Amino acid sequence: MTAPHDPDIDTLKAEARRSALVARQAAHARQPDPAAQAHLRAALAMHAGAPLAGYMPMRTEIDPLPAMASHEGPVGVPVIVARGQALAFHRWTPDCPLVEGPFGARVPADGVPLVPRVLIVPLLAFDARGYRLGYGGGFYDRTLAALRAAGPVTALGFAYAAQEIPDLPIDDFDQRLDAVVTEGGIRHFTA
Repeated sequence: MTAPHDPDIDTLKAEARRSALVARQAAHARQPDPAAQAHLRAALAMHAGAPLAGYMPMRTEIDPLPAMASHEGPVGVPVIVARGQALAFHRWTPDCPLVEGPFGARVPADGVPLVPRVLIVPLLAFDARGYRLGYGGGFYDRTLAALRAAGPVTALGFAYAAQEIPDLPIDDFDQRLDAVVTEGGIRHFTA
């Protein structure tokens, strides 16, 4: 049974989003350390051959595309099906034709479905417990819950180290990351 929704959580998350966005913008304005890409490649090497879902970076999100392009296995990117739904994933290659999808994200034109077992997850902020703060649509929380119900899946947050905050407000809906990769390295989380 799920606990009743606490409207104060929404207010706390909105405040955290505002400050997290400022921190991410400042980190993005500095030249990103190439170590972030090396650490992401190292994290993905442990999952060689597994279907991977990354993301097409928007605004000031850290760019996972170089690591996605070098992954040994099929790679996809998220596609928003509808508000309140889990994400779908479509097969991606560095040279595939892209079209504009919902919310301005670019998606592969041919729409070949992919079911990932490893995800590179974008975020605004993360904390030491492995929780992430996204944009508030709940897409990744729904997606991770559905994928985890179907079998093992690994969720890797990808961020600048400056995006860490001490303690994110969470509720029963929030899905935890298995690890976060930054220019400082790979931090694994345990339940």
